Amino acid sequence: MTTSYPWQAGTATGIGSYPGDDPAEALRVVLGELPELPHLPELPARGPGADLTGRTAGLLVDMPIHLEPSGWRFSDRPGRDTSRSRDHLARDLDVLEEVAGGHDGPFKIQVCGPWTLAATIELRHGDRALKDAGAVRDLAASLAEGVAAHVADVRRRLPAAEIVLQLDEPGLPAALAGTVPTASGFSRLRAIEEPVAQDTLRTVIDAASEDGAAFTVVHCCARNVPYALLRGAGAKAIAVDLSLVPGSDDDAVGETIDAGTGLLLGAVRATDTVLPSLQATAEPVKGLWRRLGFPPAHLARQVVITPACGMAGASPRYVREALRRCRDTARMIYEAAD
Repeated sequence: MTTSYPWQAGTATGIGSYPGDDPAEALRVVLGELPELPHLPELPARGPGADLTGRTAGLLVDMPIHLEPSGWRFSDRPGRDTSRSRDHLARDLDVLEEVAGGHDGPFKIQVCGPWTLAATIELRHGDRALKDAGAVRDLAASLAEGVAAHVADVRRRLPAAEIVLQLDEPGLPAALAGTVPTASGFSRLRAIEEPVAQDTLRTVIDAASEDGAAFTVVHCCARNVPYALLRGAGAKAIAVDLSLVPGSDDDAVGETIDAGTGLLLGAVRATDTVLPSLQATAEPVKGLWRRLGFPPAHLARQVVITPACGMAGASPRYVREALRRCRDTARMIYEAAD
């Protein structure tokens, strides 16, 4: 049972993506607004290789990629697109070391999970990797090795920090349901069996968290989050969009809370809007906890407040407001239970 978390009670964090193309400015904003659990901003506006798939594909070992009109595809050898992906991340890590090298609390980094990668990268002949079980195994093994090296690199650059690794798996529910389209779009790929999905995800989680290297979170901002599968794969926390958690998920969420798994709850809209009152932002979080019958005192310790998803589509002004609202919501929930 997970009862120890790297964050303090009343903590907020971001999900990952951020508008703009200046990594130093984005990181300074994150450190200022989310000092208890900052994260490494991802800046997809910089173009190919800075997006979710391309950024993580640059970590793959011996599996180079290139960009086709249809999207990312595996290559025979590294080329310009692989180099671009690695260059973006290298610059981000240099900025991280320069701006936040002395950070001495938890710090979160994000990579794409194996199932979402397999659903978005094509094999050399054009089919999605998800179609080929052998390709998925190779991809997961390569990703596990690359992510473990990435975590080690971040730990060297932030020697006093505790690393929190977020695996982004927005495509996992569709892979399980058999609704991922083929490359042509005319049919759907077969559903992935849950034990296979769990074991594949565990391959990456185990490699990243070996010897306590990282505390692992799986983020899934889609409907039908497979809570039990994610726990079985070794996730220490699960991040979801709170607005997509229906009452029908209550049993699964309740079992997750009861198991001691941390929850990152997306309670603030990720795109520009007029924010409701602080009380109105907190109420869905407290309402979920109250509905499930858990002690209010545990809420602020087990739950981290986040935006609903990545914020690449928001304005810089709204991002600051939203991150501040996440922080204020987390503190209010903590103070109310104290």
